[in-house]
Amino acid sequence: MMSKKLSILFVGETTITQNGSIKGYDLTFSVGYEESYLIMKEMLESLGHTFTHIPSHLAARDFPRTLEALRSYDVILFSDIGSDVFLLLPDMCRSGVRTVNLLKLIREYVSEGGGFAMIGGYSTFQGYEAKGNYKDTPIEEILPVTLLTYDDRVEVPEGADLTCDPKRHEILSGFPVQWPYILGYNRLIPKDGADVILTFEKDPIIALGSFGAGRTMAYATDCTAHWAPDAMTGWEYYPILWNRLLQWLAGSAQILDD
Repeated sequence: MMSKKLSILFVGETTITQNGSIKGYDLTFSVGYEESYLIMKEMLESLGHTFTHIPSHLAARDFPRTLEALRSYDVILFSDIGSDVFLLLPDMCRSGVRTVNLLKLIREYVSEGGGFAMIGGYSTFQGYEAKGNYKDTPIEEILPVTLLTYDDRVEVPEGADLTCDPKRHEILSGFPVQWPYILGYNRLIPKDGADVILTFEKDPIIALGSFGAGRTMAYATDCTAHWAPDAMTGWEYYPILWNRLLQWLAGSAQILDD
């Protein structure tokens, strides 16, 4: 029996950049667009999953507005995208009209059986200068962790060497004890009842939990650079890890591949 092929909605992991260059009296600007999510897209599609992506700058416009639309996805992933994107919607900002609270909609989706995970970064959890700003939102309510009230980033330029107990959870079955290093993560506090399956020192890196009929995960480090370097994203077990995490979030009966 093979693991289930899932429908995944991935939101975030894109960046629009603006750079200035001064040469004597001359100042010039350039812009760029980075698509860090492609690592996840290529990996998850290679596993047979359906991967739908919404870039950060389009999420306020394109994120589904109804529970029915969200139900078409087995798992929703937020990665490096702040809460304001889901709260300051175009119609409300332009016309001052009432609109749906997308964070409450996600809470309802999970309560009815959906899977949701937040992946770490400068704009998720609290993030850089706490501008992710998910503290005291419906997202914190459904996650298996409590967020800090301030900038929660932990930079580890020397590398945080991860180790796991393969017997700790079914997801980790068959994994080596020694994992590749990461270069940082968001510091989180596990809630009572959270199942923390991977830590660095005393901090949770992967925490699992439930809310209503659904399941949630806090993945405290990033899924791409810089916190997840090539050593991690190119690791032979990386696709296996993510496949199993997603199967668990979706409530699949079969988590392990045969």
